[in-house]
Amino acid sequence: MKTLYFDCFSGISGDMVIGALIDAGANPNHLAEELKKLNIQDEYELKWQKIVKNGITSTKFDVTLLNNTMGHHEHIHEHEHEHHHEHSQDHSHGHYHHHHRAYQDIVKLIEDADFSQQVKETALRIFKKIGEAEGLIHGIPLEDVHFHEVGAIDSIIDIVGASILIHQLEIDAVKASPIPVGTGHIHIDHGIYPVPAPATLEVLKGVPIQHSDIRFELTTPTGAAIVAVLAEEFSALPTMTVQAIGYGAGTKTFKDRPNVLRVIIGE
Repeated sequence: MKTLYFDCFSGISGDMVIGALIDAGANPNHLAEELKKLNIQDEYELKWQKIVKNGITSTKFDVTLLNNTMGHHEHIHEHEHEHHHEHSQDHSHGHYHHHHRAYQDIVKLIEDADFSQQVKETALRIFKKIGEAEGLIHGIPLEDVHFHEVGAIDSIIDIVGASILIHQLEIDAVKASPIPVGTGHIHIDHGIYPVPAPATLEVLKGVPIQHSDIRFELTTPTGAAIVAVLAEEFSALPTMTVQAIGYGAGTKTFKDRPNVLRVIIGE
């Protein structure tokens, strides 16, 4: 039984998941090739590199959007912006409508792609989890949900990518630690919201979340959905013989702790 354990001691986001899986031995070139099946490769560029975060070597995975006027701005999730950043350089994030996609568009994109059935099913389940949460919060049916935060290319890549790599690694079972969500406030399209963001909290219904006094958003809706759908159990590290370990770097840097996601794979 090949088991993967998400050790989310510093939260979880889509790019941290991909970074950690690559770091644990998944093949990034296979990922890049498979993602071409979505036929949107003219919209993004992928980059992965080893970086050191607070003394831990980890893999940083980035999706750069092409053809946009905003230059190098990996995450257009308003969610990702901590309120400590003065938005003096105001990119008017909320008005960046280049890649808004409706829930159905994304479903069609995934269904039309030539992935294995398992990869498709996993990706669709994760998207549905976010779609339902967003729909519930905004009070609209699933098919009317437009992903401004999530429909951005990077989240499509993170979710489909996570599905591709989990199946490439031939993982039989996924478990995870309780999920720290952070505290404080964030700026999103709709104004100033508490952390965890409403969509994140909704996605994590039924999942043990953990108090953390870090005043940041540690867990994003995409990260929350990936772990909520994949993990069948939330527990301390299970008894296993460890075969591979990976660290995926997040976008934040904290004084006293590494902002990384750890994955542990074993039998």
